[in-house]
Amino acid sequence: MGENLQTLRPVDLARAHGLSTQAVRNYEEAGILPAAERSAYGYRTYTPRHARALGTFLALLSGHGHRTATLIMGAVHRGALDEALQFIDESHSQLLEDRRTLRAVDAALRDLAPMPPERGDTFVGALAARLGLRPATLRKWERAGLVRPRRDRRTGYRVYSAADARDARMVHQLRRGGYRLAQIRPLMDQVRTAGGVEPLEVMLGDWQDRLASRGRALLAGAAALDGYLAAGAE
Repeated sequence: MGENLQTLRPVDLARAHGLSTQAVRNYEEAGILPAAERSAYGYRTYTPRHARALGTFLALLSGHGHRTATLIMGAVHRGALDEALQFIDESHSQLLEDRRTLRAVDAALRDLAPMPPERGDTFVGALAARLGLRPATLRKWERAGLVRPRRDRRTGYRVYSAADARDARMVHQLRRGGYRLAQIRPLMDQVRTAGGVEPLEVMLGDWQDRLASRGRALLAGAAALDGYLAAGAE
């Protein structure tokens, strides 16, 4: 009996991957699986092609995420291969941008390391003079969300804490390195999420490992998709 004649139930696909039968039906409705045939009683019947489609989607999932993996498989099943390949290219482009971000953070931290730590609060004019900038530049960075000084309750003046001054120095280093404000924003978000520069230094190794894992996952997903496309509708 040829593979095309072999039929599978939703539960067969579900059990193979530890999924629920409802998840399998949802995947079909989302275009992740080709449309199923129906039995004389209206039950869905799947084939090994559907099983391969499900395995391919799950292989794409860890590298691309649920939304993009769904878009890729949906485009494949609509016959829009160029569209599917564009989604894949976009994921690789994002990974490359994330690698550049990691390198920028690492370089900025190395530039900051030899400098003495900031102590106490300072006002915008004094900090600007210390960095060799105009106060208007610091205000522009504040509007862009790169630095976040508080306001003095009595005078309304901007007050930069030691952490704020550190952020300003880091932004200054990145700007001198040619980074645009829109590129710097996610770097500063990383610093704040980590709770400062020191914890972020510890994070860098883990960050690198996660990027490497994502790169391997993208390769695995590409191999699975290539196999699925090569098998066609067999």
